[in-house]
Amino acid sequence: MMGVMASEETRTTTSTRIRRTPRTQGSAESESPEPATRAWTTRLLVLAIVLAAVNLRPAITSLGALLEEVRDGLGMSGSVAGVLTSVPPLCFAVFGVMAPRLARRFGPGAVVCAGMVAITAGLLVRPYAGGTAGFLAASALTLMGIAVSNVLMPVIVKRWFPDRVGSMTGLYSMALALGTAAAAAVTVPVTDRLGGSWQTGLAVWAGLAAAAVLPWLPFVRRPGAAPAEQAPARGERQEPALRITRSRTAWALAVFFGLQATAAYITMGWMAQIFRDAGVLASTAGLLLAVTMVMGVPLAFVIPRVAARLPHQGPIVLVLGVCGLVGYAGLYFAPAGGAWVWALLLGVSNCSFPLALTMVGMRARTGAGVAQLSAFAQSTGYLLSIPGPLLVGVLYQHSGGWGLPIALMAGLMVPQMVVGVLAGRDRTVEDEATTR
Repeated sequence: MMGVMASEETRTTTSTRIRRTPRTQGSAESESPEPATRAWTTRLLVLAIVLAAVNLRPAITSLGALLEEVRDGLGMSGSVAGVLTSVPPLCFAVFGVMAPRLARRFGPGAVVCAGMVAITAGLLVRPYAGGTAGFLAASALTLMGIAVSNVLMPVIVKRWFPDRVGSMTGLYSMALALGTAAAAAVTVPVTDRLGGSWQTGLAVWAGLAAAAVLPWLPFVRRPGAAPAEQAPARGERQEPALRITRSRTAWALAVFFGLQATAAYITMGWMAQIFRDAGVLASTAGLLLAVTMVMGVPLAFVIPRVAARLPHQGPIVLVLGVCGLVGYAGLYFAPAGGAWVWALLLGVSNCSFPLALTMVGMRARTGAGVAQLSAFAQSTGYLLSIPGPLLVGVLYQHSGGWGLPIALMAGLMVPQMVVGVLAGRDRTVEDEATTR
């Protein structure tokens, strides 16, 4: 699959590059090395994108699978564990904002390569940091690398594969979902095979992150190598910046993004523990979390295509929300008895993420509008999602059970459905942001 996409992209970008290269008489090297070099570069970049995507979630889901052991080993309270599960969205909101500026200065390839190095270092250090503070600091380093890479991956796909955005985004999304699910599924069995130490079970994922560094190294000094990464053509009109905060649709989409992110990070951080406290074996709880995560693989392809054909995405929002409500009800009344069903339903519900990204593209007319709306919705949304996992930890500690936390999760699903319906209406932020 990678070879086919790479060869197709090679034909396109090679012909483009040759047209741009001025030919001088007697120069035999102006064209001849280009096709082979470009094919090799493109294939390497496809591999780099896949490996980077695989590494964007294991740091989170592997911790969720071993959260009980980490809490016991470090003497964490439920409230501190809640802080730990709130760190990912905080880092995504804070560090993700820095990614575009870093990319303009150093090039996106160099920043993603540095992000992979940060993920590797953080994963290697955090199990042996010696205490809760060190564990949190190393986790923040890892999440910083994830945050900047997460933001820049779509930029790299757009610049290097301008006529293969759909297929490359699908490949990237599939790799991300598979990495998420794999870490949830195999962390506990791998830990058991390596002697039962939670430190080793978490640190082993640094090896996968280190492998992702290598294919990015050739792109560290290539900030302007992509053919699509050129300055705008002369005479091209620049769209004025929108006052995005004046758009009701932008706010609805930001809140929708924040609530679905809240549900996702609560699920990744706490769902395995919910099943374990209900009497499910640790290895089975990890598999249940993996099932929830792997639902994003097929649905990430299906949901955006269906949503793009509808003038209003509200019905999809409602279907996903109902799946979430039924899943939470199952966790409340019979967490162990119907565990596989609840995991499947919550996996479907968590596919609000690709729906939110699709609506970002549909709620703006211009490329500049999409960029502004995406930055606003994601940064605001991640900030809004920070209290959720923390509050779940506090409620769990003070109530002594999962009744109140699950009730909170179900309660948050209702406003998520409401704002999702509002965000799904057939209108654009350009119209709303220029009114009055």
